[in-house]
Amino acid sequence: MEETKRLAERFEQHRHRLRAVAYRMLGSAAEAEDAVQDAWLRLWRSGGEGIGNLGGWLTTVVARECLHILRSRRRDEPRATGPAVPPDGALDPEQEALLADSVGLALLVVLDRLGPAERLAFVLHDMFALPYDEIARILGRTPAAARQLASRARRRVNDAEAPSPEPDLARQRKVVDAFYAASRAGDFDALVRILDPDVVLTTGFGDDGRRVVVRGAAAVAGQARGPYGGRLHPVVVDGAVGALITIEGRPFAVLVFTVAGDRIAAIDGIRDPELVRRFAAVAGIFRPPVTSPVREGS
Repeated sequence: MEETKRLAERFEQHRHRLRAVAYRMLGSAAEAEDAVQDAWLRLWRSGGEGIGNLGGWLTTVVARECLHILRSRRRDEPRATGPAVPPDGALDPEQEALLADSVGLALLVVLDRLGPAERLAFVLHDMFALPYDEIARILGRTPAAARQLASRARRRVNDAEAPSPEPDLARQRKVVDAFYAASRAGDFDALVRILDPDVVLTTGFGDDGRRVVVRGAAAVAGQARGPYGGRLHPVVVDGAVGALITIEGRPFAVLVFTVAGDRIAAIDGIRDPELVRRFAAVAGIFRPPVTSPVREGS
């Protein structure tokens, strides 16, 4: 019993970093927590015997679990990213830690476009300074191949052209409110004027749940209609104006708007049920039932 307690204390010293690695790898707070919990269970079962560098061992376990999750996702499956930001003082310590681990929504969207091996190499090397020989062991490749993967991912991240968002939330909200008004009125011409000519709408609203990408002001204006019976609740997501959509009082989706130059340059629709519920709970719009799951080995 005492040995398990000491092992748990050693693990807790690494939990924050492990969660940060997993979140950047997966873009999902729930999946990141699952990957970290998996690392604890493996450590607990092993008893820590024969582990010289505990931090390195745990990072390897988490990274391999993340790689497995990334490879098992359906191709083009929509992923939700970025926690909602409620008013100051509304977060408990656990939620504050989660937000501290987050990265910008725009970067997570770019990372989602990388292949699993590219993403792992880039995240571990460029964000956590892991040497290429260690990354190579995780991937089962040579250090030269790991370096090439990270380099290719770095170019794709750097080449991703994202408009500079409007920093003033009030101006963002004014543009988005005009978008809502035009949408409700069915004013196609007004919608086109509010949208950037190269606007991109990315959602998970397809019939099969897969990601749908619509490009161009006219095409996006044609799609600009909310679900029947839906209600919009203003939220802020990574410094960007957004809206939580509820249907019959239950969270359905989150829309995140990138506003640049008084026009909407991008709209991201988040449909991951778990993350949408988290958005709603953190923003105080919906409170799910409280449960106390019992975890093996804790």
